[in-house]
Amino acid sequence: MPSANTVRRSIGLLGGSFNPPHEGHREISLTAMKRLVLDAVWWLVTPANPLKDPAQYAPLDERLKLARKKADHPHIIVSDFERRQNLQFTVDTIERLQLLNPNINFVWIMGADSLANFHEWKDWRRIAEQIPIAIFNRPGIGDKALASPAATELALFRLAPNKASALAQAEPPAWVYFADIDNPSSSTAIRKAQRNSTETPET
Repeated sequence: MPSANTVRRSIGLLGGSFNPPHEGHREISLTAMKRLVLDAVWWLVTPANPLKDPAQYAPLDERLKLARKKADHPHIIVSDFERRQNLQFTVDTIERLQLLNPNINFVWIMGADSLANFHEWKDWRRIAEQIPIAIFNRPGIGDKALASPAATELALFRLAPNKASALAQAEPPAWVYFADIDNPSSSTAIRKAQRNSTETPET
């Protein structure tokens, strides 16, 4: 029987700006824990996204505070790992986490909108070779995401959703797409609504 310190945990990683966090983040985290048989999900709140305008970000500490409030679950851990490790790119974050946690099976979690532009991420092929990936549908994005360059290139490594419980132990590249998740929550839409509510009406 293996000793306690050799038992491998399975952890989902949900990276993003969480600007702001919303119910969609929480829903896919809870669904991932159930379907992928994960012990926890870590929300990696990034200081900045290289593909987005830094001017649109709320301060990191504010986003961390809001994320902890929204998570509201003992197995969703909100972290500023990238700030503490001075990391910017997902490929480097995954490598560092795996180096520091050799007894954890990590799964990268993302929405279909991220799959649609995954080919624009730094070293995206290396990411796919580093870690299994679970992708959750977003309204109106599914067809575009599944026709994207990354999805097309990785098609042979896609698992059926009924095999998702084995994803954390799978040798990457390996990924699964959950088409039945369709949460409309959007950080972009929330920010737009907040801006509109604070604008002074014309007289």
